Amino acid sequence: MQVLITDTGGVVHTLTAQIGDRVMVIARASGLPVKGECEGSVACATCHMVVDPIWASLLDAPGEEEEAMLDTVFDLTPTSRLSCQIRMVPALDGLSLRLP
Repeated sequence: MQVLITDTGGVVHTLTAQIGDRVMVIARASGLPVKGECEGSVACATCHMVVDPIWASLLDAPGEEEEAMLDTVFDLTPTSRLSCQIRMVPALDGLSLRLP
């Protein structure tokens, strides 16, 4: 499976993922500047990414905790998500996101 993440310079990084992987972990392992300070416990928003609108409807809706953390994000968009909350499933092969 693949995940495409566009960095702040506009470079698209094609990353390999396995079913069940969290996008935050995939991005960090590839060296992208994703902090994920809370290690995926939904206690920060340092793994914030923007999901390509084409893919946003395929994701589960954000939970209450994620919504609360997203409310703290400076550059929030309608498709902003915490990448620690996006787990890869077969339907997300090719998922496209960008770093804010």
